[in-house]
Amino acid sequence: MKELGKHYCDTSKLSVRPISKSVAKDVIINNHYSGLWTKVSYSLGLYIEDDSHKFFGDTDKLIGVICYGDPIGRLTGQSVSELLDRTEVLELVRLFVFDGYGSNVESWFISKTFDWLRENVPSVKALISYSDPKEGHSGIVYQATNWIYQGDTLRFNDSWSFKFSEDGEWQHGRTIFPYYGTNDPTKIQKQIDKPFWIRREPRKHRYVYVLLKGKRRKLILKSLKHPQLPYPKNRVVSDLEIQKLEPL
Repeated sequence: MKELGKHYCDTSKLSVRPISKSVAKDVIINNHYSGLWTKVSYSLGLYIEDDSHKFFGDTDKLIGVICYGDPIGRLTGQSVSELLDRTEVLELVRLFVFDGYGSNVESWFISKTFDWLRENVPSVKALISYSDPKEGHSGIVYQATNWIYQGDTLRFNDSWSFKFSEDGEWQHGRTIFPYYGTNDPTKIQKQIDKPFWIRREPRKHRYVYVLLKGKRRKLILKSLKHPQLPYPKNRVVSDLEIQKLEPL
């Protein structure tokens, strides 16, 4: 149902099709809040008819990008359902749509990528995605497209971020794990010979979407490893407390 006072896009002028990873990367690095590229398996573009350039032939304008990639962790499939292998699950790793195209444009875009995946990558049976409350995100667009919410306690490595010089960049716990064999601050204190800084991060919200339909969908839904929870609401995240730790 449309809400009064909101601007909605004419979806009859929209289309979705694959784009090169180089084009997707350029859009993400220059416009996405993270400013970072990641491992991507499939990149799709959102286009709108642009009559202002009709004289030149191509009337479509790229206004959004969505990227799906292999999820981190060999047991990711089983973390959704014991009936799924990791090769049957993709993670929605990046989504960006330029402003000004309507309140419904992101949800329409995501729903159309479901159709594309079903048709072109039928081996993929489910999707996962994470929403970062530190960026003010609770997953409104996932809620609008009927993803299943599974809480914010399923990614242990998001508990801490680290930096190893006072003016250095913050790194997620999962990023430093390969270097120290742990992301436990106390254990890292025993491995290094200089101070470092930590901050506890708000845990990311996890969402799951089952692409299958009919009886196969019902079977996966009945076998979900983690229960469906009520959708979270947007909330302001206060300044994160920073601690300086000395070597042990």
